[in-house]
Amino acid sequence: MSESSPHPFGGLDLLSSAVILLDENLAIRHMNPAAESLLAMSSRVFVGCPLASVIECPSRFLAALDSALKHGWDYTGQNIDLRLTAGELLRLNCAVNPVDTREASLLLELWPIDQQLRATREERLVEQQQANRELIRNLVHEIKNPLGGIRGAAQLLEHELNNPGLREYTQVIIKEADRLQDLMRRLLSPHRPMQPGPVNIHEILERVRSLLTAEFPTLLTVQRDYDTSLPELIGDREQLIQVFLNLARNAAQAIQRQPDDGARGSGQITLRTRVARQTTLFKRRYRLALEVQVIDDGPGITEDIRERMFYPLVSGREGGSGLGLTLAQSFIQQHQGTIDCESRPGGTCFTIRLPLG
Repeated sequence: MSESSPHPFGGLDLLSSAVILLDENLAIRHMNPAAESLLAMSSRVFVGCPLASVIECPSRFLAALDSALKHGWDYTGQNIDLRLTAGELLRLNCAVNPVDTREASLLLELWPIDQQLRATREERLVEQQQANRELIRNLVHEIKNPLGGIRGAAQLLEHELNNPGLREYTQVIIKEADRLQDLMRRLLSPHRPMQPGPVNIHEILERVRSLLTAEFPTLLTVQRDYDTSLPELIGDREQLIQVFLNLARNAAQAIQRQPDDGARGSGQITLRTRVARQTTLFKRRYRLALEVQVIDDGPGITEDIRERMFYPLVSGREGGSGLGLTLAQSFIQQHQGTIDCESRPGGTCFTIRLPLG
């Protein structure tokens, strides 16, 4: 088969799951782009090589492949460890199906367990976010009207008071009512329609960096680790500024709260951009995606709020509104992207992935 002729299994290249075709000798005949990305190897280089020579496979797995080949049986494997030539260990679920073609005898489909867990988590987060939005919308409408009445009554009462000293109390009522109204407005702000347009992610991050260094001039340093070859993406500039400003400000405040002892980090935040290839976001496969990481060397996020930190009104900071991460997640979801977090004592990394095409 010439290199320019279409592969009979070319349709497999459109799948988001990793697919490898093997011949009767368990040699690789084809890998789709998802498999190339997962295994960090090129189909052009490894076509014709025995599977076991490029991936360290457990003996029970190779025996299952041989049995499927000899008897024409389907095979499903759970929690299989495959070690790549580079030494990386992958834990996978897989399915093996016999195929009757001249080019291949077995179709091997692989799903990384962490990828499946992430997809499940993404679905759960979307459902939770939708439920939160509905709850918040109803709650806000129930609160706004009586809140306006309380504020108006306090203003009328203030005008009737003859003792100026008592106005201090009506001012407390008015100011607290204003604060709650501002909170209600912020709770509803994710529902503003997007205003998409071409945006340069590095221009956005530089804006965030300048705001952060102005707010915390002596506390921290902000490092840049940019891939300057990244193209523009289509997004809402103001929403994206708010997302990365919320994440970076949270990191700065976490660093600020650290005790000044020998275990304290250097007070560094890193803004990193990379391109991610063949990425699945909310069950849709993208050839290219933008990956932005906000990394800090602060104390980390406590375990008791790590699973709830994207919920509204959950905050790890005294006096915090608990809305920053909720808004960030909502804005990123509106961009069809994902936001993940890994945290441990001494370091936290938020990873945002946005589709490029």
